[in-house]
Amino acid sequence: MYVFMTNGTIDYLKRLRDQHPNERMLLACNEDNGMLIHETEGNSLFHEPRPYEVLDAVGLLEGEFIVCNNIPVTDEGRPLFEHRFNQRARLIEKEPGFVAIRVLRPLKSDTYVIMTIWESESAFHRWQQSKAYEKAHQKRGTEKGSDQQRSIFPRPSYVTTYTVVKEG
Repeated sequence: MYVFMTNGTIDYLKRLRDQHPNERMLLACNEDNGMLIHETEGNSLFHEPRPYEVLDAVGLLEGEFIVCNNIPVTDEGRPLFEHRFNQRARLIEKEPGFVAIRVLRPLKSDTYVIMTIWESESAFHRWQQSKAYEKAHQKRGTEKGSDQQRSIFPRPSYVTTYTVVKEG
């Protein structure tokens, strides 16, 4: 399975989504721009997509609030990074308000995307205050934490958030 993302104005992306009603797409926006996410077994419908292979998927592309943790990884670090994500505790899936997760391997860049989708922004913030979040991130900042493995991370990771734009 693949995920393709593209950015643009909300009006343009709505028209693009509406032209393909049988495709799995999710339209979202933040204060900077709009983003259209297309999940498919086939090819992209976008002219200039950011392509990803789905390494892990739970839930459907629906919900209200999207969090993308964008993590640059060196070519040499990819196997180690992917192994760590395969070993994750999977506690997030049990959190109230959780809708979906996609672990996305980049096909044309070095930046993985860990996309989580929530029923609401407040559900995401509740998870950040939870024991499950604490456990999932317990090694962060320690010698064993992935954030300390500088050799596989060429640049700092960053988070982007989006609000889902409803159809219509």
